[in-house]
Order: sequence, then C-alpha cells, then structure tokens
Amino acid sequence: MSTNYTQVSVLPTKDQLIKGNLPISTSYATAPSINAFQRVLMKANGTVTAMLEAYLAEPIQVVKLSENLTTMKLDFPNINLTNEEQVIARKILLQGNISRRNFIYADSLILINNLEERFSSQLLNTKIPIGKLWCEQKVETFKEIIASGMEKANELSDYFCIKPEANILFRTYSVSSQGKITMIITEKFPESHF
Repeated sequence: MSTNYTQVSVLPTKDQLIKGNLPISTSYATAPSINAFQRVLMKANGTVTAMLEAYLAEPIQVVKLSENLTTMKLDFPNINLTNEEQVIARKILLQGNISRRNFIYADSLILINNLEERFSSQLLNTKIPIGKLWCEQKVETFKEIIASGMEKANELSDYFCIKPEANILFRTYSVSSQGKITMIITEKFPESHF
C-alpha cells in the first residue's frame, strides 16, 4: 500500500493577512495593528498574570485601588442578568514585584453570590491575583471575550507613567464557573509597555 501526497499551498491569501502575517479569523477582522504579544493579551483566555510573569520574567503582584460591595443591575451584550446583583466592584493594578512597574489596570465586577465562600473570602482578604486563586483552588472557569479594542489612556495615564493621549489596549470578558457568570473583567494595558 502506498500513500499519495498532493502539494497544497497553506499560505493565506493577501486579504487574509494582518500585521505580522497572522491569518485572520472573524475575531481579528477589525484588529488594530498590534504586535504578537499584544494580540495574545487581547485574545487569550488564560490568566493574564501567568502570561505577564512568563513574558516579563518577574513575579506579578496586585495593588488594590478600590474594592466595594454594592448592588447593581449589570447590562452587558449577550449577558442575561436581569435582576440586581450583589457585586464586589474592584479596581486593581498588576505590578511587577521587582520593578514596581504597573503593567495592567483591571476593573472587575464580581458576582459574590455566584462564588464559593472560600474563594470570595481570599479574594477580599488577600492580595493574590484572581488568576492565581483560580489555579490554587482548581476552579474550573470559562472565559468569553465581550469586547476588545484601543482607546486613549486619559485618567489611567498616571498609573503607567504615559501621556493621557497615549494608546491603551483593553479587553472585557465574562468568567463563568459551574454554569454561572461569576465576574465581568476589563483589563487595560499601555500599547507602549509591550
């Protein structure tokens, strides 16, 4: 028995390319011209903390800017939460433990009633990044990107030592566990840092 091989071109056509010769999918059709690691930060559904630690070769720590328990109605595309929900509204920075440089600003709405008590307790009482808590407690999660793009840094510029008109990239995603939405997270990072 012999196998016949046919030579086929696997290169994308010219209209299927974006900067860096990455073939596009529907998710990349409107992507700005960004580098490979920026695309990873924007589109990957893994924990950003682990990606940063690998890329930057330094541990990452959380700097809590604010954390408040409140009740609100959440209105996001493709997310059906019609009742008012008890949430922790949390704003943090992911900062290099050695360099003390801020790399990511994150704004999170955490649906406290959809989390296990041990997880929410550690989230409120420690400075452990959410991604590390998921790993430590072996929490199974599903993350879905809701929005991503580029905007001006404006009032976040001071955190990153950049000008207010500098670009920052952002992504907003929902996190589900055991079939329930547990968090809506928006992460923002300066284009110039990566």
